[in-house]
Order: sequence, then C-alpha cells, then structure tokens
Amino acid sequence: MFPPLGLFKDIPCPQGEQCSLLTCIFSHPSTNSTGDQKNTTAPEVHATHDPSIQDPPPPKKAKLQVAAEPSKGALESLPSSSRSQPTSQASSLASAARKPSQATDQKPVRLQTVTKKVSPPPPKSGLASNPPDGPSAEKPKAGFPPRHAPRESLNPRMLTKSPASHGVRLAILTKLHAAMSSLNNNMAKQKEGPEKYLVLSPNELITMALDEEESVAKDNASIYSNVIKLRIVKLSKMNQEDWVKEVKAHLNQRYYKIPPSRSEQKPKTLTTGLSVPEEIALAKKLVKPLEGLEQFGYVTKAPTNEEVENARKGVIESKGWEKCDRCGGRFQVFPGRREDGSLTTGGTCTYHSGKPVYPPRKPTDHITGPREAYFSCCNETLGTSPGCTKGQTHVYKVSETKRLASILQFERTPAQPGKGSQPPVCFDCEMGYTTLGLELIRMTAVSWPEGKPLVDVLVRPMGEVLDLNSRFSGVFPEHYTDAIPYGTTPPKTGSSTREDGEIEPAPLHVVESPAAARALLFQLIQPDTPLIGHAIDNDLNACRIIHPAVIDTVLLYPHPRGLPIRTSLKMGGDRGHDSKEDAVATGDLVRSKGWVLQDDRLVPPRGTPDDAAGDMRLGRGAGQKRTSSG
Repeated sequence: MFPPLGLFKDIPCPQGEQCSLLTCIFSHPSTNSTGDQKNTTAPEVHATHDPSIQDPPPPKKAKLQVAAEPSKGALESLPSSSRSQPTSQASSLASAARKPSQATDQKPVRLQTVTKKVSPPPPKSGLASNPPDGPSAEKPKAGFPPRHAPRESLNPRMLTKSPASHGVRLAILTKLHAAMSSLNNNMAKQKEGPEKYLVLSPNELITMALDEEESVAKDNASIYSNVIKLRIVKLSKMNQEDWVKEVKAHLNQRYYKIPPSRSEQKPKTLTTGLSVPEEIALAKKLVKPLEGLEQFGYVTKAPTNEEVENARKGVIESKGWEKCDRCGGRFQVFPGRREDGSLTTGGTCTYHSGKPVYPPRKPTDHITGPREAYFSCCNETLGTSPGCTKGQTHVYKVSETKRLASILQFERTPAQPGKGSQPPVCFDCEMGYTTLGLELIRMTAVSWPEGKPLVDVLVRPMGEVLDLNSRFSGVFPEHYTDAIPYGTTPPKTGSSTREDGEIEPAPLHVVESPAAARALLFQLIQPDTPLIGHAIDNDLNACRIIHPAVIDTVLLYPHPRGLPIRTSLKMGGDRGHDSKEDAVATGDLVRSKGWVLQDDRLVPPRGTPDDAAGDMRLGRGAGQKRTSSG
C-alpha cells in the first residue's frame, strides 16, 4: 500500500469511532488525548504463565505500549501507534513477544497507556507559521507589516497557454533571477540606511522573478522571448537608484503601499526678488515673434477655404489609409466606425515607447568605432527588435495645417475692449489619439507669475478615442468617468484621503469640444497678452489658436543645434504628465532672479559681463545692440 500524502488529513473519517484501520488517512478527533493526559498511569497488569490470572480491562480507547526492562528489549517490534485491542489479545501479544529463554519467575511486564502530545494551536489567518526568512522580513520598516513571501521554487508557473517550452522558460527565468540577485546583493552590501528594508529575502527574490516572468508570458506571448531578454539586459545595466524604484513598485503591488520618498515632495516656491509688476514688465520683453518659424510648426495664418476643401478631398480619396505614429506601419481608420463596428485595421501595434538615444562621441571612436544607438525604454540596439510595448490599435497624428483646419478651423485671439490689458497666462495641453488624429483632451491655464489656476478642464474630442496616451498625457478613462460638466458644482469640493493614505484629487470639469475649451481660454487673454508655454506650437495647434504674443521656452532656451531639435521639459512619471504641473513649471522657467526695473528699463543682474547674459535671456544674440527700453 502506498503511504498517505496527507491530502485528507483535514476531512473527518466517515466511519467515525467505528473505524478499525490502524493508519487511517482521514482525520479522527483527539478527544481522549486530554483524558489520557489526566490519567497518565494505567493499572499495572502482571502478565505471567498462569492462565488463571486475568488482566484487568484497560481504559476505553486507550493505546497500549509494552514497557520492558532496558536490557531486554523484547517488545520493540510492537507498533506503539496501534489501536487498543481486547485484554486477551494484549496478553497473547505480550506472551508471544517474550523470548523462549525467559524464566517463568521473570519480573512482570508493565502495560500502560500512551500519552499523546497536544499539537500547538494553528497560526492566525494571514500569519506565517515559520519565522520569515531574510533581513527584510526580520526587520521590516517601521509602520509596515512584515512580508511573508510564499515558498516557491525557481520553476516557471504553469499557464493555460505557454508562450514557449518549459526548458526555454526555465533558462530565461534563471537568467532573470540571476540579474535580480546581483542587484539585490549589491544593495545588501551597503551600510544600514533608510533603504535597507528593501533588501529582498531569497523567497521574495524568487517570487519577484516568477511574477515578472509570468506577467510577460501572459501579456506579451507573441514576443515573449524578445521582451524578457530585453528586460534581462536592462537589469544588467541598471543602477542602484533605478533598482530601488523597481523593488518599491514590486512591494507596493504585492505586499503593501509605500509612501512617496522625500525627493518626490512638492518643491519650494520660487522667488525672484521682483515684484509682480516688474515680472510682468519683464515678460513683455521676452515675447518672440513667430513669423518665419512656420516651417517648424508655428501657425501664423489660418488656411483659406480653398485649402481646407482640398484637404478634405484628399482625406476622402485616401480611403482612411494612414501611417502609424508609433510603429510606422500602414493601416486604415474609420471615423464614425465601420459597418462591423471597427475603428481601425492592422490589429495590435508593437513599438518602442522611448526615443532613440545616440551616445556622445569619444576620442577612441576612430579605433573602436562609435557605439550603436539604443532605445531609452529597453536599452535595445536600434533596428534589432520591432518594439517592447504593445498597443491595442495603431494610431496617427495630423501635422499639416490645412488638414488640421479641415477638422476645426484656426481662430485668432479676439480683442476684448471692455476688459483692458490682461496679465500673462501659462498654458499647457494634453493630447490623445482618436480616429481624427492627435486631439486635445485636457487644457490648463494658470496665472503668471503667481501660478494660480485659471481654468483646468477635460475635453471631449471630436473623433472616437483610440488611445488616451495616458503614459504621457496623464489622462485615464476614470478621469472622464468621474468628471462633471463645466459650470456645475461637484458634490464635495477639494481632495480627500483614501483608506490607503493616498490623496484622491477632486474630479475635473469637462467641456464638450475643443472649440468650447478654446472659448474659455479666449476669455482670459487679449491679442497682446503674453501666452507662455513649452513647445507651445503643439498646444496652440491642438486648440486651433493663432496668438501673436507668445513666450515659448523652446525658443527662450534653444537647443545648441537649433530647431527643429528641442529641449525636453523633463516632467512626468508613472502616471504621466500633469498639464497643471507642466504649466507652472514652464512659468518658472521664464522667471529670472536678479533683474531690476529702473526708470522703465530692465537692468540685468550685477556681474554680468557686457550684459551678454541679459541679451541672451531676452532672446537676442550677444552681438546685437540693446534698445533703450531694455
């Protein structure tokens, strides 16, 4: 008979007390164990050769154990776990087990009941029965519960549909675990610090590797090998700071919520030493004319009706064929949906979410050759893989001015004689992909230089949404679900704190079209109001606005190689950009420290040689002559 595996140890025996098996696979109540402990010594029974002496009956349900002299050991073969038998049977067993050479006057054998040890109570739900292994579990960070990783082997988890053979998955998983172990060991070698609790135990490290391998196998089955190999390469090149972020994200998802680090706290308020009127006077000096920059996307004149009509005819003749903005493939798009309900063709889109990075030149390049360019998202060499990210559909954007006007015509900022001069406004937009291209989905404006919110609204696009581009826009479907119509008062104002301790922002207002959002911005500005933004041509084109007074930080801080190359604002995170934060940050870039206004003339900071820095800050070359007005 095969030994039991313990699969039925928690199921009560169907026979109950009538069960006669010596080793039953089912569970039996141990109600007599307590009574056995109370009555540890049974009556002595003298087992001799005289058959006239009868043994007293043992206690009911008592287990028998034969205790002999230490030197004899004649009854070692009798199983101590056997159930109690009738007295006559016990006597016969004792007699049969006695050696033939024993004398009849030998010291009698003592029979006594067995005392069963009571098992300790089971652990409470949610707690491990064994102490957690590893330093991270022994000494959790103050305020966090201890982590209890499941005990798993380094073996790929079983999937309904595996993307590769078990051998391939095991080899890849082993390399993934080795790369993670190396980073974890480097962190463990560091001295005790605030991040010491992030050192993973062996079980936690195996769980992390299994979680990641399983996630890739499920979500990227068709390109499983490429994605997981790129991940291993990225881990091998990862620094300690990035590894800390990876571990926090894993722990945050599997065990508990980790509060944001101090580096993510709100920055201090910027002070320049200038009064608000002085800063506004400075802003008016930084306005840059856009004439001559049309080739770089800045629109200074609305397309004519004839140009708009030709653009519409071109779209009709193309039958919806577009070039994907992410993978470069060709696909069809159907505004208003096709008869079968489809919005696009071409299936899923595989692409690189990061941009190509070209390493700087080195003096040894003529010997070793220049390093190959790679993608910032996965460190994969340019041209070696189709991509590391998958989108549900292909997407596209429209850049041609007349085609943009065929969807919604451009408008110049209208003059409002009754309002007078308006202070500068910082302006930022977020865009998402629809069946009509890259459309406006959020618009934000704040006052300058104070940074106070003026308008912040979600925008319902004109086309059907293909991708909200949440990775960069920061706009998610739940924002639209929770939004309230513009002009109405929300049920409760301000933000609230959720049960997990995170702050839940107040719901945004939503307007029904980009034209409605544009009308809200027009209420805040005049044609001569400085409108401040970063790469502001994208925001103006999304709203279809032509504004003559623009301060673009791309032009204020030009790239060394000039347009069309632009410096990045370097904002955003796991939840994407936030147009309000971007607008405030752009406004801070325009503000300067040390300038003073004397006799209606701006004087640059002291120590600036020949005012060259001041000329550059005002958007002029150092060799150009300054005007009397500063």
